[in-house]
Amino acid sequence: MSNGTAWAYLVVAGLLEVAWATSMKHSEGFRHLWPSVATIVLMMLSFALLSLAMRTLPLGTAYAVWTGIGAVGSVLVGMLLMGESREPLRLASIALILLGITGLRLLDGR
Repeated sequence: MSNGTAWAYLVVAGLLEVAWATSMKHSEGFRHLWPSVATIVLMMLSFALLSLAMRTLPLGTAYAVWTGIGAVGSVLVGMLLMGESREPLRLASIALILLGITGLRLLDGR
């Protein structure tokens, strides 16, 4: 698999992580059936794509980027859709995670 394809899989896997984290929140501790089912299906798809990306990308890079996309995306969903805090320190922390993801991507190309 090409490096570009692996990165595409990794980005989609990270976005699916955001989706399953959001559906898990809506499941309210797996007490609601359909959000719980969605969580499990989205988790499986996310892990499958992460696994495919890891065939090409280094372990540390792939895992850090996957969790970074999930973390940043989940924070943004929380802020935009769930009324979570938008204080400046929180936004700066998101920027640091994005900086780390960007750095790992640039270093992977070496």
